Amino acid sequence: MGESKRRQATGEASPPRRKEKSRNAIVWGLVVVVVVAALALTFYLATPGTGPIALPSVPDDQPAFPAEVDRFGMQLGDPDAPVVVREFADYQCPACARFSGVLEQLKSEYIDTGKVRLVFFEMPLAQHKNAVPAAIAARCAGEQDAYWGMHDALFTNQASWSTSSDPQPLFAGYAQELELHEGRFQRCTSTEQTRSAVEDSLAVAKQLRVVSTPTVIVDNIPLTRSNWEQLSGVIEQQLDRD
Repeated sequence: MGESKRRQATGEASPPRRKEKSRNAIVWGLVVVVVVAALALTFYLATPGTGPIALPSVPDDQPAFPAEVDRFGMQLGDPDAPVVVREFADYQCPACARFSGVLEQLKSEYIDTGKVRLVFFEMPLAQHKNAVPAAIAARCAGEQDAYWGMHDALFTNQASWSTSSDPQPLFAGYAQELELHEGRFQRCTSTEQTRSAVEDSLAVAKQLRVVSTPTVIVDNIPLTRSNWEQLSGVIEQQLDRD
């Protein structure tokens, strides 16, 4: 059977028609890709809180943050830094643990360069039974100049101690890794020597009506999303105003 008769018998398209169908398929495929990309871009731009344009702002007459309460938090950085970042956090809060991951970048890019001072307020929530002991442990580490080391250890290992019926041995292990004086640390945590400092920090949160963790405020501007993009964006915005 000849090639023409075979195509006629089987209904197979001739080579030119196959090429035409192939070109049509490619064109329609490109159209679909372009439409999907356009829709994705429209959704991205229309979604609140996405992209660099979604920086929070406050009215020009917004009162300044009451800086006198900073003494109740733990501070890191130049006291005269032009921008102050304040965080209210619960050591047992999973979202706070996720946000703690930006601290190293904040430290290297803004704190170590003298642009930002960080003030960290412990805000243990009532539903988290190990949040107060964790905050006390951090303050006890602070008695040996290791607050931020314990801060990092608590958030990094949150899944281990947060569900423990007795987290103190775990806290002691973190203190050992930080090379703290074991007896001094254990006396501090067992007698809760730093509980009043944690309670003072919590009182500041209540006074300011902070209701969730993490709450992050850059100067007097509360972030609407706790992520590096918004945090760094607002910091840069504030630095440009100085």
